[in-house]
Amino acid sequence: MTSTRRTRGRPRDPEADEAIMKAALELFVERGLEGANVEQIAKRAGVAKVTVYRRWSSKEELLIQAIEQARTLVPEAEIWEAADAGAQPVDERLAGSWAGTLGDARFRTILAQLIGSSITQPSLLATYREQYIQPRRRLIRAALERAHPEAAADLGTDLDTVIDMVVGAAMYRMLIDPDAPADGRRYLEGVLRQADRLLRPPRTSDPSGASDPSEPSGGPDPSGGPDPSGPPGPSGEPAT
Repeated sequence: MTSTRRTRGRPRDPEADEAIMKAALELFVERGLEGANVEQIAKRAGVAKVTVYRRWSSKEELLIQAIEQARTLVPEAEIWEAADAGAQPVDERLAGSWAGTLGDARFRTILAQLIGSSITQPSLLATYREQYIQPRRRLIRAALERAHPEAAADLGTDLDTVIDMVVGAAMYRMLIDPDAPADGRRYLEGVLRQADRLLRPPRTSDPSGASDPSEPSGGPDPSGGPDPSGPPGPSGEPAT
């Protein structure tokens, strides 16, 4: 005779999950990795330690999920997977999300603690990089390859370096110069425009030195007037 195996225990309470992750992040920001121990997390969340261990095998696993939840405001994976060659350099939802993260003082502290913990507890950053950063980079690289197939085919173009340049600029603004006058969204859009230009093929020119007649000259008007091509637009091409 067969019997149905019943699940032990009660269903997980999503409110308890939220309370635990909130408490973990608060303690991580206030006291660093050493101060964010399971006992203190459980106490602040108002749950028993066993409740924490039923959900996460370690405080590192808990913190990694809490950090990612704190920074992910939009479904980034879905947006990157849907990106195509005709899309703008960055989806509007992503731009808003990134700008919000860039200006978030709490996430700035979380990021500083995460990087700082890599000296004494390298496993936390290593696990976060493996579970979240690397998969996100693969999605971004795939989107860039679709948007700029000529750059992906050119062995002289290192897409990973371009990604590093964008990420590095954002991290510099967040951690080193957070009080810069330019707003976060405008700064990000400028960085992305520069990255977009790096990935565009160079304009061809006649061997004799004459410009390709099908392309705008891009140079100053010999009469001294303004450049007829105008300033660059959002996609890196001359504005009309």
